[in-house]
Amino acid sequence: MTKDLLLAIDNGTQSVRALVYDLQGNLVAKCQVPIEPYYSTQPGLAEQDPDLFWRALCQACQGLWAGEAPGLRERIAGMALTTQRGTVINLDRQGQPLRPAIIWLDQRRTEGLKPVGGLWGAAFRLSGMTGTVAYLQAEAEANWIRTHQPENWRATHKYLFLSGYLTYRLTGRFVDSVGCQVGYVPFDYKHLRWSSDRDWKWQAVPMARGLLPELTPPASPLGEITAAAAEATGLPAGLPVIAAAADKACEVIGSGSLAPHVGCLSYGTTATFNTTHQRYVEIIPLIPPYPAAMPNAYSLEVQIYRGYWMVSWFKQQFGHPEQAAAEALGVAPETLFDALVEQAPPGSQGLILQPYWSPGIKAPGPEAKGAVIGFGDVHTRAHFYRAIIEGLAYALREGKERSERRSGVPITELRVSGGGSQSNAAMQITADIFGLPAARPHLYETSGLGAAIDAAVGLGLHADFPRAVQAMTRLGDLFQPDPQRVKIYDELYQRVYQQMYRRLKPLYKEIRAITGYPTRRG
Repeated sequence: MTKDLLLAIDNGTQSVRALVYDLQGNLVAKCQVPIEPYYSTQPGLAEQDPDLFWRALCQACQGLWAGEAPGLRERIAGMALTTQRGTVINLDRQGQPLRPAIIWLDQRRTEGLKPVGGLWGAAFRLSGMTGTVAYLQAEAEANWIRTHQPENWRATHKYLFLSGYLTYRLTGRFVDSVGCQVGYVPFDYKHLRWSSDRDWKWQAVPMARGLLPELTPPASPLGEITAAAAEATGLPAGLPVIAAAADKACEVIGSGSLAPHVGCLSYGTTATFNTTHQRYVEIIPLIPPYPAAMPNAYSLEVQIYRGYWMVSWFKQQFGHPEQAAAEALGVAPETLFDALVEQAPPGSQGLILQPYWSPGIKAPGPEAKGAVIGFGDVHTRAHFYRAIIEGLAYALREGKERSERRSGVPITELRVSGGGSQSNAAMQITADIFGLPAARPHLYETSGLGAAIDAAVGLGLHADFPRAVQAMTRLGDLFQPDPQRVKIYDELYQRVYQQMYRRLKPLYKEIRAITGYPTRRG
């Protein structure tokens, strides 16, 4: 039987999906297993049992074989894995988890750590980057475990991202993709390898080099499915496992955003703006680009940490009418929010939202807070909801312009992925605020498709990434900017939105000084 299909496992925040694609990028089969994103034993903590992710992966794979067309499993040529970023797991010498996984949404910090010293410390003081480095140290999960759970740190044999853990369960090897290294570990983002011995990151996040897995580039072999993994998943033993990348990087190439002039917006829990470059460019000094889902390439990224989480927040806090109506109609509440958007005009009659519901590192800084200005007696829930969508688009447009300035490459096309891309209203607002055509990819599961593209290239089923992306991606719905709306949004963006953070920053610092928020976390 011809092996002409590719399996992608996409372990997101809300679910694990097993996805089968053909070589034209069509989704042939899918099984989705919902997961609890995390549990919390105290405010700010977000943890999960690592085995939950493995069980969900196995269940998703087994679900593919139940009720599908005969021969599906036999046609799979190989598989690739993409996961949520920044979730970390400590394993002992037997490969067993020592403690719960720390999920990327976790907010714990470790204050008072020894600062980076020596020449590096002097360089950071001269460049004004000492505070940024201290912030990165405080955010590193490894520093928290080493400080607060030294017995677990001493017993740690391997310190892995979720991608490395699941790769170990599938192949029996402590190996991970270069494309999955997004987090607080001593990784050299410029040279796409573990940092050299003299790099400052080993001071900032001290650990033995042997705790980290072997790295291999995207589209290279990670190993093969072991007999134990075959029994648990139903996959054939010996099936090749090909390196892919983290979910956002896979989403970028899965949406067709391979050239640097194509911007990829991801309207997910974290909203991002990404472009793919062959050249290393720091959009914000000392904040590196992430590894792309193809070798020797970089994904320049701007994040809005809470992003389309704000839609869920709005639903919980203000969306009770839509929730009740959706229950009666048997649909998801989010499907009714487009009608809410249309009840308010472009610009939300002057209601402007700055979506910094979580602090940043540099732009915005750790003092940042969200803000809404311009309230009047005409404003309703509809205006507020539209202002959320507009505020996210303003913030990502700002990221686009910062990326253009630093890279020297103008963005002329937009692709929009993620849950928010399913909203026609959000797509039109995006086109109008950016002043560019905004296109959905031809299918929703772009992160899994990006992983499948890695597998296709790695297995030689497509000759290279340009040809694989050309064959497996294409445009779906296209939204053209409306000139009248573009003018309104451009004036609000230039004259109001871009002034907000600079003018409010001193007040955010005062709020932090008085209340301790947002720095007092578990």
